[in-house]
Amino acid sequence: MALFDSLTTTQITELTTTTVAALTTSQVRSLATTQVAALTTTQIGVLASTQLGALLATQAAALETTDIAVLGTAQIRGLVSTQIAALSTTQAGALTTTQLAAFSTAQVAALTTTQAAALTTTQLGAFGTTQVAGLTSAQITALTTTQVGALTSTQVGAIRASQIRGLETSDIAALTTTQVAGLTTAQITALSGTQAAALETTDLAALTTTQLRGLASTQLAALSTTQAAALTTTQLAVFTATQTAALTTTQIVALTTTQLAGLGTTQVAGLTSAQLASLSTTQIGALSSTQIGAIASAQVKGIETTDLAVLTTTQVAGLTTQQIGALVSTQLRALETTDLAALSTTQLRGLSAALVASLTTTQVEALTTTQVSGLATSQIAGLTSAQLAALTTTQVGALSSTQIGAIASAQVKGIETTDLAALTTTQVAGLTSQQVAALTSTQAAALETTDL
Repeated sequence: MALFDSLTTTQITELTTTTVAALTTSQVRSLATTQVAALTTTQIGVLASTQLGALLATQAAALETTDIAVLGTAQIRGLVSTQIAALSTTQAGALTTTQLAAFSTAQVAALTTTQAAALTTTQLGAFGTTQVAGLTSAQITALTTTQVGALTSTQVGAIRASQIRGLETSDIAALTTTQVAGLTTAQITALSGTQAAALETTDLAALTTTQLRGLASTQLAALSTTQAAALTTTQLAVFTATQTAALTTTQIVALTTTQLAGLGTTQVAGLTSAQLASLSTTQIGALSSTQIGAIASAQVKGIETTDLAVLTTTQVAGLTTQQIGALVSTQLRALETTDLAALSTTQLRGLSAALVASLTTTQVEALTTTQVSGLATSQIAGLTSAQLAALTTTQVGALSSTQIGAIASAQVKGIETTDLAALTTTQVAGLTSQQVAALTSTQAAALETTDL
């Protein structure tokens, strides 16, 4: 071993390939860095992977770039992590695409961030999915925008989801539509809100429905209004209720009527009361009756009275019994009389007695005889004297004797004398003794003698 230590660099170059190939790992390790640097490419070429693996990090760093370039794949695989990390950026730059393609994930991970940043786009292009998967988040962060831009969609898709956050926002923004298309659902889910916000609108619009399903609530909430407006109707149609609920009110306001019209019942059911309240009358007007009927009953209170006022008869017809019952009095009073008159008896039955009592006299007067005759006795009992006074003779005539008997005695005085005079014998028979006792003398006088 001492003999080899004493050899000059000139003598080292004169060693035959047979002699070099016969060196033990101990002898290889005993070589000075100057001696290692003196080895010719031919001599380097005959070293076994075990001999190369025995080199100290300082010895590996002494290899000439021309020597590194001639290493075979088997020799390259013999390099250990400490040796790879010891290479200069110049040496790393001398690695061929064939050599880099032979790197194991451990070897790839051994590259320093400085070395990673020094690799050419051609060198990076040589990495297969196995090598790309070996990149650490620190290495990914070290890559320049140009380097990231040179990766194929297959390579981008090979980045581990756990390392995807290593991409700088500038790198995310520079990704092409093709590269973004290569992202897996797991990778998209792993993106931070800041990274998601860095996606170009064209890239976001190009995401498949499967990829979109991978977006988490925090990512969706981080999107700008411009990005939200870039989402296609096809994309919005696959949102889960949770994803829809994650959109901010600012994003909701930015959606076009076309986008809103493309929402399915699942998405509409996910809208929160705050989101519904943020919708403009134009946006509300773009919803179909089916969409209106899909709004969660618990969130109906979020609809502004101005929005309810512009609902069409068709949209109002889409309201379910549960939704109508969930309205507050101010919302109910905001409905147009034509819309109210178009409600089915089943829909009206969804109103509580208190809500019925909140109807304006104009709304009460607009009710059809079919609607009036369909009111439950509990709803009839909720009518105020002013509402009873607003009923037309025709409407009163549509009441059954059971409904007549359900009118609160305290409100009976609201019935007009002309309405009382038009009551049939059957209707009058429905009056209770308490109701009769509550009638004024003028009302009593208006009743037909035959009815009495």
